[in-house]
Amino acid sequence: MAEDDGSIYWYDPDPRAILPLDGLHVSRSLKRRIRQGAFVVKSNTAFRDVMTECARPAPGREKTWISAEFIEVYGQLHALGFAHSIEIWIEDKLAGGIYGVGIGGLFAGESMFSRVTGASKIALVYLVRHLQERDFRLFDIQFTTAHLVGFGAVDIPRPEYKSRLAQALKVDARF
Repeated sequence: MAEDDGSIYWYDPDPRAILPLDGLHVSRSLKRRIRQGAFVVKSNTAFRDVMTECARPAPGREKTWISAEFIEVYGQLHALGFAHSIEIWIEDKLAGGIYGVGIGGLFAGESMFSRVTGASKIALVYLVRHLQERDFRLFDIQFTTAHLVGFGAVDIPRPEYKSRLAQALKVDARF
């Protein structure tokens, strides 16, 4: 993560937050909105746009760890097939999205954004479905937030995380 001074640091939190792929909680109102289908879901068509939107200040998040250098490097990871995005489009406009890195059976979610209320939630639901369909085993979200706890996020101790990570990396899952 980039700090205010531009320095980049490696974070390895203990406990570590994950979103169990078999334990996603979706509210009734979100299920209803998804069934209505007034949006289009795409993947990897606007990766840099998703990152750029995630880097924008928002109410309650005036600062971001996503620097221009991160956008460039993750753009390279995307070109190499490691970084991915799920995008929600409404009336041909990018309304929300989520991005992260997939390696083996691990997907490390990095950030998400909404221009339209709920669009990031829809992207998260579709991402989890996508990961399940492709046999991913671990969805690393690094830190818990109240928002993600509502979806079923849990904290696990570092040794348990490292064990799950080692197993996930042995899986040949493709995004």
